[in-house]
Amino acid sequence: MFKPADLFDLTQTEHAAIFEGCEFAWAALKKIEPYLAAHLKPGLHNQCEGRAFIGEKVFIGEGTVVEDGVMIKGPAIIGRNCQIRHNAYIRENVIIGDGCVVGNSSELKNALLFNGAQVPHFNYIGDSILGYKAHLGAGVKISNIKLLAGNVTVEVAGKPLDTGLRKFGALLGDHAEAGCNAVLNPGTILGRSAIVYPNVFWRGVLGPNMIAKNKAEIEVVARTMKPARG
Repeated sequence: MFKPADLFDLTQTEHAAIFEGCEFAWAALKKIEPYLAAHLKPGLHNQCEGRAFIGEKVFIGEGTVVEDGVMIKGPAIIGRNCQIRHNAYIRENVIIGDGCVVGNSSELKNALLFNGAQVPHFNYIGDSILGYKAHLGAGVKISNIKLLAGNVTVEVAGKPLDTGLRKFGALLGDHAEAGCNAVLNPGTILGRSAIVYPNVFWRGVLGPNMIAKNKAEIEVVARTMKPARG
C-alpha cells in the first residue's frame, strides 16, 4: 500500500506528474519544490474578503475565496473553488487541489492536497500528502521530524525502511480521516478510508478501511453537592 496508486486516485489532482517514477508515494515530497519551480505560473483569480498577504510566486484559481488575515508566502499553487479561511498560513512549496478547505490558523508547508481535502481548524500539515477528500478534525497535528537524529523510517514487511527523508509527516489516502486533537507521528501512513479516532497518538501504518481507537476508559461518578449558602 505504499505505491502512489495504492493510496491516491491520481485523477483527482492536476499534478499527478509529481508521482511519476516514485516507487513509494513519499518520494513525491522531495519533488514538490522542483515541480513548482518548473510549472508555477503566478496569477491571482481569487476573491479576497478582507486583507491577505499573497507572495509573488503564487497561483490561485477561480472561485477560491481568501479570507482576512491569510498569509500565502509561496511558491504555491491553489486550485479552484477553495476556501482559504481566516489566518491560514501557507508557507513554501504547497500545492492545493480544487474544492479544498484550509481553515482558521492552519499551517501548511511542503505539502500536496488532492481535490476536496479539508484541513479546516487549527491543523499543522508539514511534509505531507492528503488524498482525495481526506479530512482532519480540529486540532490535528502532523509531526514531520523525529526528536532523535536520523531519517524517518517506515515499517515494510516487518522491517524498518529508511525513507531517505529527514522530514516526513504523513500520507493520508483518499477519504482517510483523523479525529479532533489526534497526533500523527513522523512517517504515518493511513490507507484509503482509514480512521484515527480523536485524541489518538498514532505512529506507523494503518491499513485501508481500518480504525485506530483510543481504549482509555472514562469513569463516571456522582457529583458531590455542597449545601447551598444562605
